[in-house]
Amino acid sequence: LDDSLLAALLPVDPPATLAEPAGWQQAAVATLVVVVAVLSIRPAANLVGRRQLMNASFDPLRLVNTYGAFGAITRVRREVVLEGTDDPAPGPDTVWREYRFKAKPGDPRRRPPQVAPYHLRLDWLLWFAAMSPPSAHPWMAGLVVRLLEHDPATVALLGRPNPFPDSPPALVRARLYRYRFTTPAERRQTGAWWNRELLGEYLPPLRLDPVSGEPARRPGRPGTAPRR
Repeated sequence: LDDSLLAALLPVDPPATLAEPAGWQQAAVATLVVVVAVLSIRPAANLVGRRQLMNASFDPLRLVNTYGAFGAITRVRREVVLEGTDDPAPGPDTVWREYRFKAKPGDPRRRPPQVAPYHLRLDWLLWFAAMSPPSAHPWMAGLVVRLLEHDPATVALLGRPNPFPDSPPALVRARLYRYRFTTPAERRQTGAWWNRELLGEYLPPLRLDPVSGEPARRPGRPGTAPRR
């Protein structure tokens, strides 16, 4: 830091010169550098190892270790895909239109976007939602309600184009897919960035209850609807 900056922040005149560190101070610094360098060998080798450890310590005093935001990263990518329809009584021929998101995978032919340094919280939460059943994520029911209500603030969080630009859908459902990147050969053949496989239903078709305003299952389907 420049002396003029320090003088502006601290009402103390800096010394004209700094004293040279004593010999024992230099020796202590050199010793510390050597110790840290030696202890760093195993963590550095861990970075390129096939069985990489995260959030692990490599010495009893925990002087040098590895740190990651997550203890482990899943190798299988599952994604929740939300769909809506105008058909109040859907059947085998009903057309379901998929909601797009700004960053998370959806259309397999869409190239993954660059989103850093932004944090798209809804896309992020949906990634976690795919890792566990909907009962572990009660906010999903609230999201479905907002889509059925055509809430402008919620729709603005989604990608473009909006599959229901003029009026809200009659029903919304969620399906669970397994995604993986296509190989170079698959990309040349299909033009797709992702390959996705349908794993099953995540949320059944839901509509708004005209009395309570809560999501309710499509008529004819047993069970209890999720609540906000």
